[in-house]
Amino acid sequence: MSDRPESDVPADTHPNWPALVEDAAQPWETLSTRVLFEGRRALSEDRVRLPSGVETTYQYRQRGPRAVFALPIVDSGDAVLIRQYRYPLRATITEVVAGGIEPGESVLAAAQREVAEEVGGRGGEWLPLPGFYPQPSISGVVFYPFLALGVTLGEMAHEDTETIERVVMPLREVYRMLETGEIHDGPSSLTLFHARRHLEDRGLL
Repeated sequence: MSDRPESDVPADTHPNWPALVEDAAQPWETLSTRVLFEGRRALSEDRVRLPSGVETTYQYRQRGPRAVFALPIVDSGDAVLIRQYRYPLRATITEVVAGGIEPGESVLAAAQREVAEEVGGRGGEWLPLPGFYPQPSISGVVFYPFLALGVTLGEMAHEDTETIERVVMPLREVYRMLETGEIHDGPSSLTLFHARRHLEDRGLL
């Protein structure tokens, strides 16, 4: 956790978000770095020296890219998920709403935009959940999840490159799927895990 007082954290952030930064002291020394691939998913290769004196080469995605995840709940208490085709898997899987944060866009604004685009959801009360690193061994990407309550559904605005189906289902069915391993997407599973306490406190689960 950050040593920043929780009262100093804005209402639209989670208290753990300020802790998702680089350490002040770095035990590995970077000797050289080069970009192997540029673009949205840029890949770097560094030559590094470890505390033991051993030198090695490390390939990874640098810090900088961020994404949001959101679990929208409508007034009936049902959850809104998506079924999305994922080309690397050659499979369609169940997920919560997710997407990248655009330059200059706040984390909350990105989550609200993605919910509007992917499931047509708008409005509601937005509760930030603990942020996390999805693949810290190879990626510096940071994910920021939300629980959105009292969302209303309208028209969706999918991108031409997306194959998405909106799915509205009872929360108990969603959590049954989580507990039986039917939610195969890791970030979606962790978002559901952190949302559970809030849903129970509100009497929705």
